[in-house]
Amino acid sequence: MTDIQILHYDAFTSSRGKGNPAGIVLNENTLTSEEMQRIAYRVGFNEVAFVMTSEHADFKLRYFSPEKEMPLCGHATVCAVQALYEQNQLPQKPTVSIETNIGVLSVNIGNNANGRLLITMQQASPQFSPFTGSKEALARSIGLTEMDLSPDLPVTYGSTGSWTLIVPITHLAAFKRMSPVNADFPSILTEMPDASVHPLCLETYDPSSDMHGRHFSAAGTGSVEDPVTGTASAVMGAYYLKYIADQTDQAAQLTIEQGQEMGKDGRVYVNIDPSTDPSSVSISGEAVYVADFDLTL
Repeated sequence: MTDIQILHYDAFTSSRGKGNPAGIVLNENTLTSEEMQRIAYRVGFNEVAFVMTSEHADFKLRYFSPEKEMPLCGHATVCAVQALYEQNQLPQKPTVSIETNIGVLSVNIGNNANGRLLITMQQASPQFSPFTGSKEALARSIGLTEMDLSPDLPVTYGSTGSWTLIVPITHLAAFKRMSPVNADFPSILTEMPDASVHPLCLETYDPSSDMHGRHFSAAGTGSVEDPVTGTASAVMGAYYLKYIADQTDQAAQLTIEQGQEMGKDGRVYVNIDPSTDPSSVSISGEAVYVADFDLTL
């Protein structure tokens, strides 16, 4: 029997118990995929990240939800980098490279105005694909009606590393009425049945935020809702640039709020640069250590 240490961090917050929790397992090059999946199931967080050595980057990350391996996870990446920093295992340079299942991504290490570590994660090039299904059925699957959907903005799939369905909502009040039936998603999202569903709104709880979001997990992941979602926030930034903002070539940072309906208030900072082709998107955030515990395999 082997004891595996799990480090619990919360991402996109500086307050324990807020933001999005992730489990981090350091220096585990010997675990099989089946063992990593078993660990993620027992931990029960939306994601557990396993840090490994890499022949192509400074280190490698694999991400597991309770039921399946995920190609990329923003909040678990932020937590993993914070853990490596605190364990003095991070290379002493401002930018590190991370091997993932979607390729090698760069992560910048800096500090925010409060002197806390600010981790900036480059995303894959934005992609969009049309949703042609029933908006009525889609709205019903998250506990709303079609009247709650914005008539002026498109429902569309988007990805900066992981596909999600962006669902623009007219009013913030609708977010408190949302109640997802994740098992219904594949029959509605026929173009991408494994995609998650990510409602967004231009009304916010915090006047300093630019957009509000919720994130409902894809069917079959073992999760219902993600409290604060890095990769989907990156898609929100790309969506904002493509469908909402006045088209300029000026770089900008958007503040995305998420988690308020779950009592997990968090912030993701999305950096967009439309002067590049394709547009460059990255996300920034903090993470805080919560606790550690052992699991026996």
